[in-house]
Amino acid sequence: MKIKRIFLWVVYVIVAAAIVFAVVSTKGFGLLNKNNNNNSSGWQAVFLTNGQVYFGHLSDMNQQFVKLTNIFYLQVNQQQSLQSSGSSSPSTGSSSSPNLTLIKLGNELHGPTDQMNINRDQILFTEDLKSSSQVVSSINKYYANNK
Repeated sequence: MKIKRIFLWVVYVIVAAAIVFAVVSTKGFGLLNKNNNNNSSGWQAVFLTNGQVYFGHLSDMNQQFVKLTNIFYLQVNQQQSLQSSGSSSPSTGSSSSPNLTLIKLGNELHGPTDQMNINRDQILFTEDLKSSSQVVSSINKYYANNK
């Protein structure tokens, strides 16, 4: 009889520990909440398998899709500049320096809405952006100028 009671007590402890672990890992009691970071701006960067990076607010994450709203992305423009070689004749060589522009999603030819449902299989990783990041500063300027 004593062995049976000890066995039941061990089972109860294991079940209770499993429940506590499940609650902590899914809810985190606020400890794992991404917005608890004092440096966090509330903006995320989403890096996709095709090399594209989108900036916005992630929500409604489920097993297959995540929703991204208030979307911005970077557009790369190559600027060509001639180099002089120090001689009297101009150099034929050129160098390119990337010029990055932050673009607000929605004004493209196909007229997308400001929401994406992104398949999780296409996401390499996400990052929370600091309030002091250049991207967040540019986004804040965009909203200040487009009220």
